[in-house]
Amino acid sequence: MPSRGPVEVIAAAGREVSISNPHKVLFPQAGHTKLDLVHYYLAVSEGALRGAGGRPNVLVRYPNGVGGEFFYQKRAPRSEEVVPRDGAALAWMANLACLELHPHPVRAEDLDHPDELRVDLDPVPGVPWSQLREVARVVRATLRDFSLVGWPKTSGSRGIHVNVRIERTWTFDEVRRAALALAREVERRVPALATSKWWKEERHGVFLDYNQNAKDRTVASAYSVRPTADARVSAPLTWDEIDICEPGDFTLATIPARFAEIGDRHETIDAHPGSLVALLERSARHEREGLGDAPWPPHFRKQPREPVRVQPSRRRVPKHPLIDIARARRKEDALAGLERWKARHPEAAAHLEPADVLVDAMRGRFRTWTRVRVNLQHVPEPLRPAQEALDPDEAPDDWHA
Repeated sequence: MPSRGPVEVIAAAGREVSISNPHKVLFPQAGHTKLDLVHYYLAVSEGALRGAGGRPNVLVRYPNGVGGEFFYQKRAPRSEEVVPRDGAALAWMANLACLELHPHPVRAEDLDHPDELRVDLDPVPGVPWSQLREVARVVRATLRDFSLVGWPKTSGSRGIHVNVRIERTWTFDEVRRAALALAREVERRVPALATSKWWKEERHGVFLDYNQNAKDRTVASAYSVRPTADARVSAPLTWDEIDICEPGDFTLATIPARFAEIGDRHETIDAHPGSLVALLERSARHEREGLGDAPWPPHFRKQPREPVRVQPSRRRVPKHPLIDIARARRKEDALAGLERWKARHPEAAAHLEPADVLVDAMRGRFRTWTRVRVNLQHVPEPLRPAQEALDPDEAPDDWHA
């Protein structure tokens, strides 16, 4: 049988793991190879397993590295989700070019009761890191007021995550309700800086994405490498470090030395499980006051108490004049379509603010595609272009190839 290429065997957790094509470059700009990714996860395995270990993980595979197409593999070869428990499992996942760790917020032995509430601080375009710092401090104070302990980390992209260990008592729906109540409370305290509004056209500042707590949603966990050109990492922090760090400080190249020097900043996270009783009481109060459920992600079926799931710009009397620009399998192709639209309509484009360009990663069954829309709210009515044919217009097809 002909050889399929070079293989390197490494020892991890008392086992041998074969790494195929170990010198394949996964991060062209930074020059990191698949073997570099394996060694990284072995160097931080204790911390990475604290975040993703013992939990079902969705595999997000980048066989051609960052910049290439990627796809979701929810099942292991034996038709079950992967539950990493040691460094060998992390090395095996890295061999599949799984750059990221995407665990569910449950333990494998109890799939119905999350042990983690996840606070995702997602800045709209143009929001500086300094504003995220301010909102993060408000999140910390709000959690403290509800007798909960938050553990911050960089998202590895533009945002901040705060993980909150909770008692395994509540259902996914209850945890999501608690996360929504928390988001609304933070918004109430700093309405100019943060928002709980689901529709992108209504957001400003930092969005607290409560829907990351809906069942089957996953986020990159602690020490997860992210698919950025510089191989950024979702880095656990102390609260004080938020004020002195920048997201680009933490990469595949820098984190192993940090870990060797100071260990895992979240080492004692499991010692502080909290109760959601107070947040759920606040949620019930919101409902009594007329502030009920908020929209769910589009691929979830309509929920009994959910408001109308129609974005404001598509309602009978649109609040925001929104037009579709492009949809494509690759983000860069969709953004190229946006630039062509701006070239056709320079007067309108001159009035756009950063938050007016809505770039959505739309998740299909196996892979994502990108949708680009433009909110014309800041464009004078006489200059507002009409809806045009999408450019490009690649209909998503999960079963293609």
